[in-house]
Amino acid sequence: MTLLGFRLGFEEFLALGMGATMMMVLLGVWHSLLLRDPVGDRLRALAQRRNALRAIRLAPEAHGFRASLRQSGLGLIRRMVDRFHLMRGRKIERIQARLIRAGWRSRDALVLYLFANAVAPLLLGGGGFLFFRLANGAHANLSLRVLAIGFCLVVGFAGVRLFVKNVGDKRIHRMTRSLPDALDLLVVCAEAGLSLDMAITRVGREMAEGAPELADEFAITAIELGFAPDRQTALQNLVRRTDMQSLRALVNSLAYCERYGTPIANALRVLAAEFRDVRMMRAEEKAAKLPALMTVPMILFILPTLFMVIGGPAAIQVIDIMAKR
Repeated sequence: MTLLGFRLGFEEFLALGMGATMMMVLLGVWHSLLLRDPVGDRLRALAQRRNALRAIRLAPEAHGFRASLRQSGLGLIRRMVDRFHLMRGRKIERIQARLIRAGWRSRDALVLYLFANAVAPLLLGGGGFLFFRLANGAHANLSLRVLAIGFCLVVGFAGVRLFVKNVGDKRIHRMTRSLPDALDLLVVCAEAGLSLDMAITRVGREMAEGAPELADEFAITAIELGFAPDRQTALQNLVRRTDMQSLRALVNSLAYCERYGTPIANALRVLAAEFRDVRMMRAEEKAAKLPALMTVPMILFILPTLFMVIGGPAAIQVIDIMAKR
């Protein structure tokens, strides 16, 4: 065999292979004996995650005329909110909690909510008044006009709040439905030896497509677990953001396990089974309500058609007999 101009025999080739093998074994042993710094790796990963979130938050959503128009509109709304002192008051924290529960965490969301809540009654009330004014509503009853305009004002006052509450309820419902699957993944991660913050990070990454709301909350909690001085503070912030009974039970179970040293996997497994039972009972409850809910549609739509099909031919025969007489 010829290698780089030298002629090697079988013995030389075998010695060269054994030397390369020994070198690889020595490199593997040296690499396994190296001292690693998991804390440094964890801090670097958290810093990269924080920089990525900051870049996403500060990146402009669009360019050009639409972006400038959007920024100018937000600036005008913000100046109007500051001009009328809408940001002051004791209800700001509760409003911000409702917005966070609905998934809107930016300061612009609070400004837009306050502006919409102040402008919606004026728009709907003025729209109702102009409608009756321009649609020849002078001939209509005065009490009817006052009732319609009052209804528009009530819708304007409560519409924005109900919209935010509806969005938050739907988001919480989706998170509640996907929480048992997340707990199963947490059980797997805990049994694999991962810490709580790493397990929450991994579960949030795995559930980003199937349950983006829950994955988003888990990602924020994982970051807070890495930077908060107390672990319970980050977990209580998760409960405060979502206001979910199931997550409150999860946080209480984790606090109990940390206090008394019980295995986290067992508690998470019990909670996952309990949440699945609750979800099954809710499905059975909805199925049990179906006969009562279907009574009115059956009376209004199905029974008249059935009577027409059954009694229609007899009624036609009676009409023919009476016509011949």
